[in-house]
Amino acid sequence: MGSGLGTLAFLGMPNIQARAGQAADLPHHDATAKRVIYLFQSGGPSHVDLFDYKPALKKLHGTELPKSVRGGQRVTGMTAGQSKFTVNGPIMPVAPRGQSGVTISDLLPYTCGIADEISLVKSVHTEAINHDPGITFINTSSQVPGRPSIGSWCQYALGSNNKDMPGYVVMISQGTGKNPGQPIFSRLWGSGFLPSNCQGVQLRGGGAPILYLNDPEGIDRESRRKMLDDIAALNKIRLDATGDPEIETRNFQYDMAYRMQASAPEITDLSDEPESTFALYGEEARIPGSYAYNCLLARRMAERDVRFIQLFHRGWDQHGSLVPHLKAQCRDTDQASAALVQDLKQRGMLDDTLVIWGGEFGRSIYSQGKINNGRDHHGRCFTMWMAGGGVQGGRMVGETDDFCYNVVKDPVHIRDISATVLHCLGIDDKRFTFKFQGLNQSPTGVEKTKVVRQLLS
Repeated sequence: MGSGLGTLAFLGMPNIQARAGQAADLPHHDATAKRVIYLFQSGGPSHVDLFDYKPALKKLHGTELPKSVRGGQRVTGMTAGQSKFTVNGPIMPVAPRGQSGVTISDLLPYTCGIADEISLVKSVHTEAINHDPGITFINTSSQVPGRPSIGSWCQYALGSNNKDMPGYVVMISQGTGKNPGQPIFSRLWGSGFLPSNCQGVQLRGGGAPILYLNDPEGIDRESRRKMLDDIAALNKIRLDATGDPEIETRNFQYDMAYRMQASAPEITDLSDEPESTFALYGEEARIPGSYAYNCLLARRMAERDVRFIQLFHRGWDQHGSLVPHLKAQCRDTDQASAALVQDLKQRGMLDDTLVIWGGEFGRSIYSQGKINNGRDHHGRCFTMWMAGGGVQGGRMVGETDDFCYNVVKDPVHIRDISATVLHCLGIDDKRFTFKFQGLNQSPTGVEKTKVVRQLLS
């Protein structure tokens, strides 16, 4: 039954890879980005300490947060019992940087160096106040698990331009600022009700990039190829009888794994990188599984036209030991994040690569316990930044009050962030749908959304 690659071509494998979905009208408009690199900072980075410049906080430090500012906000059980909500200003200065005046903390000296390349959204907000619903919400537009991730929607809409790599790749790293950090569940890059070939594929930090990717002892490439072709032929008989699309998806995944046996190890082999690369990203870029290593791999995958690359970096949950843990998290991520933007720019790739940095929510202006002990979760406002892919650098969108507590100008919901990402890829988030359980489901749900046009060139 073995018939080489002809069997898979007959089954339409290239078509699945080129376009995972059936949306014939895509793109809806000219795209400004070909690919996305999402640097997700899990745990809730403190906008107070990192980006939200408020000169008044110097005088307000140590005073009681007015009840009028809190406005009866629901807080987590970790601070709900506090008798006082003491204002805790930034642990290090936040100031305007670059020619544009984008405000960034001394904690992020390398990010300060790319101030004119990035744009801050200071008015991002979410209804979630705890980690799991928060990270689920920003990745799927719902606090309830089960919906497709933003990366899966992009894979379904546009597919991949690289037949040897998945269109959606995920990598995870652990910070030294807090151990162990919040758990990261695979459903965050799951395909939900979309076809299963749209889910993200996780690359491991050490050893084989993907478990069970290598052939077992005694099986060579030719034998594996014949076996897969025979399985594909049998599956086609079943597909013709049942019409089950998951059978075709299974064939696609088998074939993708076969192709990745060569492509994935090549991407993770850094022997062809010059010393200047490691000077740019930092020496930790040599360590598999580190954030810097994953940032470098993200660039290498972007060069190979992987559509959606998402890094999850754990450890931003500073309820206690704020000063040492936050400083450590910044050291873990600052140089490599900035290096990625610089590297893409010098290679002529930043213009069509959208880079996003941010977490599921921010941190409270009031101290959890004593001053500088820690900060609680805060979803009413927080900061994310974007660069490249149609985003004009050196801008700041939205404003918060003097306490970094409430949005006072140009609110941006987390669904608006997803709508903007899709817009940069040429997709209208409300026109692009998938019918499930009798409803035309959109990537951002039924709620009204807007594209953050102040960011765009």
